[in-house]
Amino acid sequence: MDMLKQVSLCLPALFCCSLSFADWIKPSVQAVESHTIKLRQHIHQHPELGNMEFKTSELVQKELKSYGIEVRHGFAKTGVIGILKGAKSGPVMALRADMDALPIEEKTGLPFASKVKAIYQGTETHVMHGCGHDAHTAMLLGAAKALAANKDKISGTVVFVFQPAEEGGADIDNFTQGDQIGSRKMIADGAFLQPKPEVIFGMHVMAGMPSGNIFYKDGAILNSADHLRIQVNGKQVHGSMPWLGRDPIYASAQMISNMQSLISRKADLTQGMGVISIGSIHAGTAANVIPNQVNMTGTIRSNHESIRQSILQDLPTLLEFNAAANGVTTKVEIASYAPVTSNHKTLTQLMQPSWTKINGIEKTHLLDHNASASEDFAYYGKLMPSLFVFLGATPLGTDMTKAAPNHNPQFIVDDATLKTGIESHIRFVMDYPKIANEVQTAWKNKQDI
Repeated sequence: MDMLKQVSLCLPALFCCSLSFADWIKPSVQAVESHTIKLRQHIHQHPELGNMEFKTSELVQKELKSYGIEVRHGFAKTGVIGILKGAKSGPVMALRADMDALPIEEKTGLPFASKVKAIYQGTETHVMHGCGHDAHTAMLLGAAKALAANKDKISGTVVFVFQPAEEGGADIDNFTQGDQIGSRKMIADGAFLQPKPEVIFGMHVMAGMPSGNIFYKDGAILNSADHLRIQVNGKQVHGSMPWLGRDPIYASAQMISNMQSLISRKADLTQGMGVISIGSIHAGTAANVIPNQVNMTGTIRSNHESIRQSILQDLPTLLEFNAAANGVTTKVEIASYAPVTSNHKTLTQLMQPSWTKINGIEKTHLLDHNASASEDFAYYGKLMPSLFVFLGATPLGTDMTKAAPNHNPQFIVDDATLKTGIESHIRFVMDYPKIANEVQTAWKNKQDI
C-alpha cells in the first residue's frame, strides 16, 4: 500500500518533468513568430523566379548564420543548406522549403504586394509568390531560429534545405533541361551527402484549407507529372481539296480523343487514376488552308506509378499508329517533372500524434484522397522515408470554397498560419528520433514505401 502511494506521488512529478521538456516549443514559436512574419512579407514583396533566387538565397544564408547555423551553398545554382548539430546523439533529419515565385501579376491589394518584374523564358513578366513559397522559406527560417536557440534539447542533426526552382527555371528550357533544376539538381550537386539525412519532412500552404489546420495522409499525396510535346507533320493543301494533301489537324483531333483510351481502357483503375490533358494546340494561318504542321503540348498525371509507366510506355506507340493511319508523321516527346509524391506509411502514422500537439485533434485532418497537383519533393522520397503535409492558408471565417487558389493572382496566405508551420518543423525534429528505428526498419525491409 505504501509502495503504491509512493508511485502515485511520483507520477505527477514524472508527468510534469515530461511536460516541461516540451514546454519550450510553444514559447519559442511565439518568440520567433513576429520575425517570421516580417521575413515572409519581405520575401513576398521581393519575389524571384526559379533559378534566379539570388537575393532570397543571400537572405537565407544571412539569417542562418545569424542563428549560429553552419551554411553551405552552391547547390542547384541558388540552393542553400543549413546544418545544426544537436547536443545529443541521434539521426540526421532534413527539413525542406522551396524559394521560387511565379510569372504572375499580383492582384491581392496587400500592402506588401509584389510590383516586381523579371525575365521569364526571354520575356519580361510580372512576378508573384502565388504558391506560398515565401511562407515556406520564412517558416523554415523561423524553425531554424527556434531550434538553434534550443540545440541542447535536440537529439541528432538537422539539415535545413532551401531549394530553388520547384516551379521550373526562368532561364532554361524546362522541357529538355528539367534535371538541371530543383530537387533533382540539389541531389545531383551533393546537397545530401555530408551529412546524409535518413528522413525528410516538407509542407505546402494551401488555399481553401483553413489557417492553422494540418492535412495529411499516408501513401500518395500528390500526383506524378510528365510533360508532353507532340508534333504532327502532314502535307499542306487548299481547304477545298483535302484529298490532295495530308491533314495534320484531323489526325491531331483523333490523337487527342484516342489518348484517353490509355486510361479508360488500359489503366487498372483499381490501383489509382490517370489523366492526359492537352493544354495548347498551334496550327495554321488561314481558314481555307490545311496546314503542314500541328504542335501540341500537354501534361500526364497519375497517383500510381504503374499507371504512370503504362501511359508513358504506350502513348508514343498509339500516336505513331494513329499518324500512320492518316498518312501523316508524328514526333512525340515526353519529359518527366516528378514521380508520385508518396508519404512513407510508417513514418506518417507514427508522426500523426505530433500534429495533434500543435493545435489539437480538431485541426488535424486525415485526407481520404491525394491532391491532383505535383511536387518535385517526390525525388527526395526516392532517397529516404519522406513526409509531406498540407497547411491551411485561408483565414478562418472565410468561405473556403471561394478562396482564390494557389497560382492565382489573388492567392493569399494568412500570416496567422505561419506559427503552425514553424511548430510542425520543430515537432518533427523533436519527435522523429523516438520512432527512427521503427521507420528505418520498415524502409530497409521495403515496407510501407
